[in-house]
Amino acid sequence: MKWIQIPLGPLQTNCYLLVNSHKECIIFDPGSQGKELNDYLTEQHLQPLAILLTHAHFDHIGAVDHVKQHWKIPVYLHEIEDEWLSNPTLNGSRRFGEDITADSADHLITEEGELKVGSFSFELFHTPGHSPGSLSYYVKEANSVVAGDTLFAGSIGRTDLFGGSHKALLTSIENKLLTLPEETDVLPGHGQMTSIQQEKAGNPFL
Repeated sequence: MKWIQIPLGPLQTNCYLLVNSHKECIIFDPGSQGKELNDYLTEQHLQPLAILLTHAHFDHIGAVDHVKQHWKIPVYLHEIEDEWLSNPTLNGSRRFGEDITADSADHLITEEGELKVGSFSFELFHTPGHSPGSLSYYVKEANSVVAGDTLFAGSIGRTDLFGGSHKALLTSIENKLLTLPEETDVLPGHGQMTSIQQEKAGNPFL
Protein backbone atom coordinates (compact mmCIF):
# COMPACT_ATOMS: atom_id res chain seq x y z
CA MET A 1 0.00 0.00 0.00
CA LYS A 2 1.06 3.58 -0.51
CA TRP A 3 -0.20 6.99 0.53
CA ILE A 4 -0.74 9.98 -1.76
CA GLN A 5 -1.16 13.37 -0.08
CA ILE A 6 -3.07 16.04 -2.04
CA PRO A 7 -3.58 19.46 -0.40
CA LEU A 8 -6.85 20.97 -1.63
CA GLY A 9 -8.60 24.33 -1.43
CA PRO A 10 -7.69 27.68 0.10
CA LEU A 11 -6.91 26.12 3.48
CA GLN A 12 -4.75 23.44 1.85
CA THR A 13 -6.65 20.64 3.55
CA ASN A 14 -4.89 17.32 3.10
CA CYS A 15 -6.83 14.81 1.08
CA TYR A 16 -5.22 11.38 1.29
CA LEU A 17 -5.46 8.44 -1.08
CA LEU A 18 -4.61 5.00 0.24
CA VAL A 19 -3.75 2.88 -2.79
CA ASN A 20 -3.28 -0.89 -3.01
CA SER A 21 -1.42 -2.96 -5.60
CA HIS A 22 -4.58 -3.30 -7.71
CA LYS A 23 -4.84 0.50 -7.99
CA GLU A 24 -7.96 0.54 -5.85
CA CYS A 25 -8.02 3.42 -3.38
CA ILE A 26 -9.76 4.93 -0.39
CA ILE A 27 -10.25 8.70 -0.37
CA PHE A 28 -9.94 10.59 2.91
CA ASP A 29 -11.36 14.13 3.28
CA PRO A 30 -11.89 15.46 -0.26
CA GLY A 31 -12.16 19.04 0.93
CA SER A 32 -12.31 21.01 -2.33
CA GLN A 33 -11.45 21.02 -6.03
CA GLY A 34 -13.57 17.99 -6.89
CA LYS A 35 -12.98 18.19 -10.64
CA GLU A 36 -9.22 18.34 -10.20
CA LEU A 37 -9.31 15.39 -7.81
CA ASN A 38 -11.46 13.33 -10.17
CA ASP A 39 -9.16 14.18 -13.07
CA TYR A 40 -6.15 13.05 -11.06
CA LEU A 41 -7.80 9.75 -10.15
CA THR A 42 -8.64 9.14 -13.79
CA GLU A 43 -5.17 10.05 -15.03
CA GLN A 44 -3.57 7.70 -12.50
CA HIS A 45 -6.01 4.89 -13.40
CA LEU A 46 -7.15 4.63 -9.79
CA GLN A 47 -10.45 3.08 -8.76
CA PRO A 48 -11.94 4.68 -5.62
CA LEU A 49 -13.96 2.40 -3.33
CA ALA A 50 -15.16 4.86 -0.66
CA ILE A 51 -14.79 8.27 0.95
CA LEU A 52 -13.85 8.24 4.64
CA LEU A 53 -14.28 11.49 6.54
CA THR A 54 -12.32 12.34 9.67
CA HIS A 55 -14.93 14.97 10.50
CA ALA A 56 -17.45 17.26 8.82
CA HIS A 57 -15.91 20.72 8.86
CA PHE A 58 -16.41 22.53 5.57
CA ASP A 59 -12.78 22.40 4.47
CA HIS A 60 -12.89 18.58 4.64
CA ILE A 61 -16.21 18.01 2.84
CA GLY A 62 -16.34 20.55 0.00
CA ALA A 63 -15.78 18.04 -2.81
CA VAL A 64 -17.58 15.07 -1.26
CA ASP A 65 -20.67 15.18 -3.52
CA HIS A 66 -18.67 15.86 -6.67
CA VAL A 67 -16.41 12.87 -6.05
CA LYS A 68 -19.14 10.59 -4.69
CA GLN A 69 -21.45 11.13 -7.65
CA HIS A 70 -18.69 10.74 -10.23
CA TRP A 71 -17.44 7.40 -8.89
CA LYS A 72 -20.71 6.16 -7.34
CA ILE A 73 -19.05 5.38 -4.01
CA PRO A 74 -20.27 5.53 -0.39
CA VAL A 75 -19.33 8.07 2.26
CA TYR A 76 -18.48 7.16 5.87
CA LEU A 77 -18.79 9.59 8.80
CA HIS A 78 -19.36 9.47 12.55
CA GLU A 79 -23.08 9.65 13.30
CA ILE A 80 -22.65 12.66 15.61
CA GLU A 81 -21.82 14.89 12.66
CA ASP A 82 -24.22 13.63 10.00
CA GLU A 83 -26.34 16.79 10.28
CA TRP A 84 -23.23 18.92 9.84
CA LEU A 85 -22.97 17.93 6.19
CA SER A 86 -26.13 19.85 5.33
CA ASN A 87 -25.79 22.64 7.90
CA PRO A 88 -23.36 25.50 7.05
CA THR A 89 -23.54 26.81 10.61
CA LEU A 90 -22.47 23.51 12.14
CA ASN A 91 -19.78 22.75 9.56
CA GLY A 92 -18.37 26.26 9.90
CA SER A 93 -18.62 27.44 6.31
CA ARG A 94 -21.14 30.21 7.06
CA ARG A 95 -18.66 31.71 9.52
CA PHE A 96 -16.37 32.28 6.54
CA GLY A 97 -19.05 33.68 4.24
CA GLU A 98 -19.92 30.50 2.34
CA ASP A 99 -22.62 27.84 2.49
CA ILE A 100 -20.85 24.56 1.82
CA THR A 101 -22.95 21.42 2.12
CA ALA A 102 -22.93 17.74 1.18
CA ASP A 103 -25.47 14.94 1.03
CA SER A 104 -25.97 12.69 4.04
CA ALA A 105 -23.38 10.00 4.61
CA ASP A 106 -24.17 6.51 3.38
CA HIS A 107 -22.63 4.81 6.41
CA LEU A 108 -22.80 6.37 9.85
CA ILE A 109 -20.16 5.13 12.26
CA THR A 110 -21.50 4.54 15.74
CA GLU A 111 -18.64 2.83 17.56
CA GLU A 112 -14.94 2.17 17.51
CA GLY A 113 -13.52 -1.01 16.08
CA GLU A 114 -12.65 -2.53 12.74
CA LEU A 115 -13.89 -1.18 9.42
CA LYS A 116 -13.39 -3.10 6.18
CA VAL A 117 -13.86 -1.64 2.72
CA GLY A 118 -12.92 -4.06 -0.03
CA SER A 119 -9.42 -5.30 0.72
CA PHE A 120 -8.73 -2.34 3.03
CA SER A 121 -8.95 -2.69 6.80
CA PHE A 122 -8.96 0.12 9.38
CA GLU A 123 -9.12 0.41 13.13
CA LEU A 124 -11.41 3.27 14.05
CA PHE A 125 -10.74 5.58 16.98
CA HIS A 126 -13.28 8.15 18.13
CA THR A 127 -11.07 11.18 18.86
CA PRO A 128 -13.34 14.09 19.85
CA GLY A 129 -12.01 17.50 20.78
CA HIS A 130 -11.51 19.37 17.54
CA SER A 131 -15.09 18.36 16.79
CA PRO A 132 -17.39 15.97 18.65
CA GLY A 133 -17.43 13.32 15.93
CA SER A 134 -13.79 13.37 14.93
CA LEU A 135 -12.42 10.00 13.83
CA SER A 136 -8.88 8.71 13.38
CA TYR A 137 -8.25 5.79 11.03
CA TYR A 138 -5.36 3.49 11.95
CA VAL A 139 -3.97 1.37 9.13
CA LYS A 140 -1.79 -1.24 10.79
CA GLU A 141 -0.62 -2.70 7.49
CA ALA A 142 0.65 0.72 6.39
CA ASN A 143 1.92 1.67 9.87
CA SER A 144 0.02 4.96 9.80
CA VAL A 145 -2.96 6.83 11.18
CA VAL A 146 -5.11 9.43 9.45
CA ALA A 147 -5.67 11.86 12.31
CA GLY A 148 -7.69 14.66 10.68
CA ASP A 149 -7.39 17.87 12.67
CA THR A 150 -6.69 16.16 15.98
CA LEU A 151 -2.89 16.04 15.92
CA PHE A 152 -0.42 17.97 13.74
CA ALA A 153 3.34 18.16 13.38
CA GLY A 154 4.27 20.22 16.44
CA SER A 155 0.70 21.25 17.17
CA ILE A 156 -2.84 20.09 17.98
CA GLY A 157 -6.29 20.88 16.61
CA ARG A 158 -8.13 24.08 17.40
CA THR A 159 -11.02 23.76 19.82
CA ASP A 160 -12.76 27.13 19.52
CA LEU A 161 -15.28 25.97 16.89
CA PHE A 162 -18.75 24.54 17.59
CA GLY A 163 -18.56 21.41 19.73
CA GLY A 164 -14.84 21.75 20.39
CA SER A 165 -13.25 20.84 23.71
CA HIS A 166 -9.59 21.30 24.63
CA LYS A 167 -9.86 18.80 27.47
CA ALA A 168 -11.47 16.18 25.22
CA LEU A 169 -8.85 16.79 22.53
CA LEU A 170 -5.92 16.17 24.88
CA THR A 171 -7.65 13.07 26.26
CA SER A 172 -8.17 11.74 22.73
CA ILE A 173 -4.54 12.31 21.80
CA GLU A 174 -3.19 10.78 25.01
CA ASN A 175 -5.50 7.75 25.20
CA LYS A 176 -5.96 6.91 21.52
CA LEU A 177 -3.10 8.25 19.39
CA LEU A 178 -0.07 8.28 21.68
CA THR A 179 -0.74 4.65 22.58
CA LEU A 180 -0.02 3.59 18.98
CA PRO A 181 3.47 2.25 18.16
CA GLU A 182 5.98 5.10 18.17
CA GLU A 183 7.00 4.43 14.59
CA THR A 184 3.43 5.06 13.39
CA ASP A 185 3.21 7.81 10.76
CA VAL A 186 0.64 10.51 11.51
CA LEU A 187 -1.22 11.94 8.51
CA PRO A 188 -2.76 15.25 9.67
CA GLY A 189 -5.50 17.31 8.08
CA HIS A 190 -3.11 20.17 7.31
CA GLY A 191 0.64 20.48 6.93
CA GLN A 192 3.35 17.88 6.81
CA MET A 193 3.24 14.29 7.98
CA THR A 194 4.81 13.40 11.30
CA SER A 195 5.09 10.39 13.62
CA ILE A 196 3.92 9.38 17.07
CA GLN A 197 7.53 9.26 18.22
CA GLN A 198 8.24 12.76 16.94
CA GLU A 199 5.18 14.25 18.62
CA LYS A 200 5.86 12.50 21.92
CA ALA A 201 9.36 13.92 21.90
CA GLY A 202 8.79 17.46 20.74
CA ASN A 203 5.16 18.62 20.55
CA PRO A 204 4.96 21.62 22.95
CA PHE A 205 1.18 21.21 23.38
CA LEU A 206 1.51 17.72 24.84
